[in-house]
Amino acid sequence: MKHIKKAHYGLVCLLCIVLGSCKKTETQEAVEPIVTLERSYVNTLGRCIEFLDSTLARTNRDLMLKGYLNAREQFKMAEPVLSYVDKGNYKSLNAPNILSVEEEDATDIKINNPFGFQVMEELLFEEPFDKVEFKKVVQQTRNRLELIKQNTRLKLKPYHILWLIRDEVARIALTGITGFDSPVLEASMKESIIAYGSLKELLNVYKDEFASEGLYNEFQEAFDKAIVNLNSDFESFDRFNFIKNHTHKQLELLQRTKTDWEVEFPLELAFNNDMTSLFSSSTFNMDYFSGYVEVDSLLSSKISLGQRLFNDKRLSSDNSMSCATCHDKNKAFTDGLKTFPKQLRNTPTLTYAALQRSFFYDGRTGNLEGQIVDVVNNQHEFHTNLDDLKEVVSSDSVYAVQFSKLYGSEVSDHSIRNAIAVYIRSLNKFNSKFDNNINGLENTLSSHEVNGFNLFMGKAKCATCHFAPVFNGTVPPNFKDTEFELLGVPKDTLQETLVDSDLGRYNVFNTIEKKYFFKTPTVRNSSKTAPYMHNGVFVNLEQLMEFYNDGGGAGLGLDLEYQTLPPDALGLTESEMKDIISFMESLEDS
Repeated sequence: MKHIKKAHYGLVCLLCIVLGSCKKTETQEAVEPIVTLERSYVNTLGRCIEFLDSTLARTNRDLMLKGYLNAREQFKMAEPVLSYVDKGNYKSLNAPNILSVEEEDATDIKINNPFGFQVMEELLFEEPFDKVEFKKVVQQTRNRLELIKQNTRLKLKPYHILWLIRDEVARIALTGITGFDSPVLEASMKESIIAYGSLKELLNVYKDEFASEGLYNEFQEAFDKAIVNLNSDFESFDRFNFIKNHTHKQLELLQRTKTDWEVEFPLELAFNNDMTSLFSSSTFNMDYFSGYVEVDSLLSSKISLGQRLFNDKRLSSDNSMSCATCHDKNKAFTDGLKTFPKQLRNTPTLTYAALQRSFFYDGRTGNLEGQIVDVVNNQHEFHTNLDDLKEVVSSDSVYAVQFSKLYGSEVSDHSIRNAIAVYIRSLNKFNSKFDNNINGLENTLSSHEVNGFNLFMGKAKCATCHFAPVFNGTVPPNFKDTEFELLGVPKDTLQETLVDSDLGRYNVFNTIEKKYFFKTPTVRNSSKTAPYMHNGVFVNLEQLMEFYNDGGGAGLGLDLEYQTLPPDALGLTESEMKDIISFMESLEDS
C-alpha cells in the first residue's frame, strides 16, 4: 500500500487536475494516522476522567471500586501513548504508594505525597477506609489527567510509533505481568490484555504504512496470541514461556516492520534499535548509560587498556591494591567478605554495574568515572589523588603510547577513569544458562528453575524491585531511574531486633525520609556474590529468602515508618523458596 502511495501520488494528482474528477467527499478524504491516533487517545483520557468523576460522586465503597476499575481500564488503554509522549506524568499517575523524594542536590530536595492509580487501589482496601483521603487522591489524579488532555498535541513520526510499540511490549513483559502496578488486586493479566488491545488499535491506525499486508496480519495475530496466553490467573501464569514465545516474537516483528516501513532511526535510546531479545548482550545501547558515544573501532582496545589498569596495583599509593583486589573476577567481581577490611559496606559485583543510574550503595555518584574518583581518594583504598594517578600512568611508556593512540592526547585523569569504566561496561555478558534458554539457544532449564523465575516475577514480587532483564533497581523500559529501598536489614542476624546502623542514602543529603535506604543491586551472579546486603549480614541465599518471605524488617519486629518492602509475609513454601534460589543460580554468567 505504501509503495502505491509513493509511486503514483504525482500521477493521480495530475489526472485529478486534468479530468476534474477528484472531488473530495467526507468519506473519501484521507485522514493522517497521527490525527486519528490523537483523537482516540484524547477520547480515552476523557473517558478515564469521566469514570473518576463518577467515583467522586459516590459514597459507597463498592461503587467507588467499580468506578476506579473502569477508570483504570481506560488508563491502561491510554498507557502505550501516554507513557511514551509524557513519561513524567505517566510515572506520577502510576507511582507506587510510597513517599516521593526527589534529591537534585542539597539545596533542591522535594518531598511529595504520591497519587495516581496504585495509591487509589491500596487506599480502597485499607482498613479503616479513609474516604476523604481516597477522594483527595482521585481528585488530584483526575485534575492531572485533565491537564494532560487539554495540552495533548501528538507529533509522532513512524519511527516514534515503532519505539512506542517496543516500549509497551517491553513494559508488559518486565513490569506489567509482575504485579508492579497492581499491588493489591493483582490484575496484571487483565490489564496486560487491555494494553495489548490498545496496541492492536494503534497498529490498525497505521495499517496503510505497511507495504506487506501479510506482515500487518502476522503482527496482529501475534498480539492476539499473546492476549489468549494472558487469559490466566496471576500466580499460575507462565511468564518464562510468555516472554520466550510472545515478547521476543513481537520484537522480531518490529524489526521486520522497520524494514517494511523503510524507517531510519535518528538515534538510539536505552534499547538498541535492532534488539530482538530482552536478555541479550545486544539488548542495550551502552552509550545511553554512559552519557556519551564511544567510537566502535576503538572499543576493544579501550577495554584491554581498562582491564590492564583495573589489575594494576601501582595505581594505589603503596602499590598494594588494584581494583581487582576487591573485585575478583572469579567471584563475579566481589571479594567474598562480609566487608573489606576497614570498609563500611559489602563489596558489590561489577557485573552489569553499567546498567544503572546510581553508584555505590548510597548512590552518591552518577557514573562509573565518578565512582572511580572516590576509590582513588579513599584512604582505605587507593589513598592517592588524581594528579598522582596521572603521574603514575604517564610514567609508563606503554601506557603513554596506548593513551596517545586511543585518546589522541597525553594521559589525563579522565582518560584513565574512562578506560577503566569502559572495561567495567563490558562485563554484561547475558550468557547465563537462563539467558541461553529464554533465547532458545539451549533447552536445559529444569522445571524448578523455570518455576523459580515465574515465582520471582509473580507471587514472590521480587521483580517489582529487581526488574528484569538486569534484575536490579533500574526501572524499565526507559531505564532513567535506579530505585532505592528501605528493607529493614538487621544489624547482625535474622534474630536481630535492631536495624543496621548504616544510614545509607541519608548520608548523602541528610534527608530524613531516606534513612536506611540503599540502592537495589542486581541478583545476576548472586550464586557467586555471598554474603548479601550492604552489610553482608546474610551468609547464603536461604537466609536472604527467609528475610523477604517474612516481610523484611517488619517481619523481624522492626518499626520503620518508610519501609518500602511490603510488611506482609509472602507465604512462600520451602519448595518455592528453593525454586527461586535455583532460578537465581541459573543467572550465573558462563
